[in-house]
Amino acid sequence: MPINLDHLGELERTHSCGELRAGDAGREVVLMGWVAVRRDFGPLTFVDLRDRDGLTQIVFDAEDAPDAHARAKEVRGEYVIAVRGRVEVRDSAAHNPKLPTGEIEVRALELLVLNEARTPPFQLDASPDKLAAEETRLKYRYLDLRRPYLQRNIRLRHLLVAEIRGYMNEQAFTEIETPILIKSTPEGARDYVVPSRLHHGKFYALPQSPQIFKQLCMIAGLDKYYQIARCFRDEDLRADRQPEFTQLDVEFSFATREQVYRLIEGLYVRVFRLVGAELPQPFPRLSYAEAMRRYGVDKPDLRFGMELQDLRAAVEGTTFAPFAAALEKRGEVKGLVVKGGAHLSRKQLDELQEVAKRYGAGALAWVKLGDELSSSLLKALGEEAVTRIASQAGAEKNDAVLVVAGKASVVAASLGALRNEVARREKLIKPNTFAPLWVTEFPMFEHNEDDGRYYAMHHPFTSPVDEDLVKFERAVEGGETHLFGEIRAKAYDTVVNGIEVAGGSIRIHRRDVQRLVFKALGLTEEKARERFGFFLDALEYGTPPHGGIAAGIERTLMALTGIENIRDLMAFPKTASAADLMIDAPGPIDNHQLDELYIRVVEE
Repeated sequence: MPINLDHLGELERTHSCGELRAGDAGREVVLMGWVAVRRDFGPLTFVDLRDRDGLTQIVFDAEDAPDAHARAKEVRGEYVIAVRGRVEVRDSAAHNPKLPTGEIEVRALELLVLNEARTPPFQLDASPDKLAAEETRLKYRYLDLRRPYLQRNIRLRHLLVAEIRGYMNEQAFTEIETPILIKSTPEGARDYVVPSRLHHGKFYALPQSPQIFKQLCMIAGLDKYYQIARCFRDEDLRADRQPEFTQLDVEFSFATREQVYRLIEGLYVRVFRLVGAELPQPFPRLSYAEAMRRYGVDKPDLRFGMELQDLRAAVEGTTFAPFAAALEKRGEVKGLVVKGGAHLSRKQLDELQEVAKRYGAGALAWVKLGDELSSSLLKALGEEAVTRIASQAGAEKNDAVLVVAGKASVVAASLGALRNEVARREKLIKPNTFAPLWVTEFPMFEHNEDDGRYYAMHHPFTSPVDEDLVKFERAVEGGETHLFGEIRAKAYDTVVNGIEVAGGSIRIHRRDVQRLVFKALGLTEEKARERFGFFLDALEYGTPPHGGIAAGIERTLMALTGIENIRDLMAFPKTASAADLMIDAPGPIDNHQLDELYIRVVEE
């Protein structure tokens, strides 16, 4: 049965629910918020009142304030109330050390019930292991966001963005907004397209990044640009991806790679202080080739060792088919040493094999140096060869060696994934540690074996390194296509704890070089003109050398907090299928709107 609701009138709250301390004893205060818990003990009723700052215990005493006490018995969980009362210090035995406000309580003098609430579809204060299904929480995201965990994440996000703006302003950068409705240039990830009502049969696209516009800002002489930019990509999602996301977008004129490194290192040193961490400066650097050779991935986690070991010398001349075939086809045989890993059970090794197979490996071989030598290779290779493999890998007593053979890309991907999985399982990562680095000199192009084409590893506006320009011309104009794999880019990624938090490059500022890149990517002059004509024209009007970087806000938060689910760092995220369960989007539009847009929906 509905209760009578009160009017707030001109009453103003004096404090938040996480603010009062023992030093406030005796003060009359006004608190407002949501009823988290109500406990009824006859003449005494206790309410834990919650707002974004925390909890305060309110005491309703039938003897001191009979009207307020009677009213308190009507409230339920998530009712919105206002309380006027007096701060008192709790008896020492009643202190709650889990709460910042645990030394005090507010003895109520007056209670206003401002709104009632239905019983929530899930328990808001459930422990992490008893949370409702994520689909349910996303459907009622406005309730899920009341949880202190998510509120802390959203406020940290705010502090991060505020810190970024302050830093960039201090560095004399200008915040400039670029368009959201742009032209589709289908390269890389798919665009989200937007039909135009005024231009029948034509479409805008939502930006995957402000890339071209920030380069145009350099041509315009604006010199130092930044933006907290919303970006959109219609691609398959993972735990660290969303269809719309936010990034710090940076570009400046006459930039060198060293200047970019110093700028971003200064930024990350500053923002990591938000969580009490002090990053080393300068960051370590690894070339792409070295990162792949030593760790199997281009975003290695440097908080632990376990580098990949080349085992070619140990198996040279073998007749064991998987190893022999890999070497014959210019593949690799590599392994990694798990310190103290001789305890790994057959079940655990089988689980690790499944991880390797997910990344293309045919099988995972293993060696254990326990009290006795044991290995999946003993029968095929014999004890002497297996001992040689363990020695080549650098394994010692009580260690284990995990071995993969095959194409270089498969060996790198599977061992890189195994390295991270073993570190997680064996608890090799110390909590609250941060290991930043730069990964540099990425390949300019990557080859797609399915269609035989070369694609830009970053984007087609990335500059090759100066020393490789002649080689690049030979590859494009001279038909020496084997050279494409040798051309390095002035590209760089910032990695923290195995998370690629930022990526950028020095850009192409010469039209002749840009033309070569488009030609290398298979774009005819006509196609390049159709998609990028305005930009090619702009390059002819005195374009300064320039470069920049984009830092993901959500990715940076993942590194700051250790949270692996990107949805926990956004106020209103989408599901893994790019759906918004709360507002039921995407959804159909009515026929009148379709007619205005000259669009017809074809049923599958």
